Amino acid sequence: MSGGVDSTVTSILLQKEGYEVVGVYMKLHHKEGYHEANIEKVKRVGEYLGIEVHIHDLSTQFKDKVYDYFVDTYKEGLTPNPCVMCNRNIKFGEMVAFADSLGINKVATGHYIKCDGDFLYMAEDETKDQSYFLAQVRKETLKKLLFPLGTWLKSDVKAYASKIPILADFATQKESSEICFVENDYTEVLERHMNIDQEGETVDVEGNVVGKHKGYMHYTIGKRRGFTVDGAHDPHFVLEIKPEKNQIVVGKKEELEVNSFSIKQINLFEELSEFDATVKVRYRTRAIACKVKIEAEVGHVEMQESVFGLAYGQVAVFYDGDRVIGSGIIC
Repeated sequence: MSGGVDSTVTSILLQKEGYEVVGVYMKLHHKEGYHEANIEKVKRVGEYLGIEVHIHDLSTQFKDKVYDYFVDTYKEGLTPNPCVMCNRNIKFGEMVAFADSLGINKVATGHYIKCDGDFLYMAEDETKDQSYFLAQVRKETLKKLLFPLGTWLKSDVKAYASKIPILADFATQKESSEICFVENDYTEVLERHMNIDQEGETVDVEGNVVGKHKGYMHYTIGKRRGFTVDGAHDPHFVLEIKPEKNQIVVGKKEELEVNSFSIKQINLFEELSEFDATVKVRYRTRAIACKVKIEAEVGHVEMQESVFGLAYGQVAVFYDGDRVIGSGIIC
């Protein structure tokens, strides 16, 4: 339970279905002022529903498995997806273990996604679908998961919440959609741990020095500002990051275009070594038809259409219609 509308409505729906509900609020970090109001809301909802509420401190595990991963991935010149790793290791890892310790065999959240115990499926509300962010969850965990909002539209959830007294002041609150431990920009997190402002060379694809940049950690694939390219008349984009040399490789937009890539850390919900699917290489993108072949724990993906700005370290999620086949980390 987060103290928000979705998790609260989820608790109410589960009670109506006859489940005995226990609430858990996860403290994942120590950002000042973040938890107090949320915990107060969770306790109010717990009292209203007559359910037991736990405040579960997972900050150590979160730091080890999500925060440090976030920092280390940027340090390697890659683009992390901390929410995907949090879902795999914390919300549907540590939380499932906590439920087991209490003798509880199901874990439910307010995510917009469907699950039948064997596979994940896209939510009914495609604008809120969160299947991309859960595609790294371990297969053996699926049988323990419940997602009551998977068949709901967000607008219907808000309308439902507005009629419940305890939720009347929650229903119009602003939703949080950013990384929970990032206040404004990811670089603010990185600069707590290292000097990110080290001027370096901007080079072209042949290795020729063409300008300067303010430090490689300020850049991700596809970025087009914040560096110089001497004598350039056309826009240039970041094509590659070389952390060991503190260099960024730049080129024109057409050089960002790719139609094939590799994946590692493959997480499939069925045993497959070769399959046709559609793939999303970022959350807010259209799924593209592709062919996947897995050899020696590395997947090779060939897309029928090209994409621009493929970011190493991000997640590629594979679908068969609305069913999630699995995912891998772009490498």
